Amino acid sequence: MTRENGGSGYDMVKRIGVALAVTVLAAGCQQAEKKQAAADAKAAGFTPPSVTSRLDWGSRGERLFHRLDRDGDDVLTPNEIPRPDSRLLEYDRDKDGDVSLVEFTEGTMDRFDRMDLNRDGTVTSEERETAERTGAVSQPRPAAPAAR
Repeated sequence: MTRENGGSGYDMVKRIGVALAVTVLAAGCQQAEKKQAAADAKAAGFTPPSVTSRLDWGSRGERLFHRLDRDGDDVLTPNEIPRPDSRLLEYDRDKDGDVSLVEFTEGTMDRFDRMDLNRDGTVTSEERETAERTGAVSQPRPAAPAAR
């Protein structure tokens, strides 16, 4: 090549070098994308650990109660409980067929306390899984004595 038809030998080497660099960078990007895709696939089955404080648990429970209590009377009647076999029925300590806000709060906090295996005021995902696996959360407190 001459300068009249597009460049010198140096320009040609420079163009080849640039093309080679672009090819290497593109291959490197593809490799990085493959590594990221593999990491994403591995992470897809991963659930990050969680920690729930007693305060957060109680607040979440109270929000749930008020969402279920459609008439706002602070009592969950059978028609406000989602399923006839719902765990919420375990909280009906006086066995009157309704779950009051007090019964609900005591029941949910008791459940929290049974999951808090190390008694530090928080429940980790590991504690929750262990408590569920061992049946610690399926043993509610005994019913309150009947009123006289």
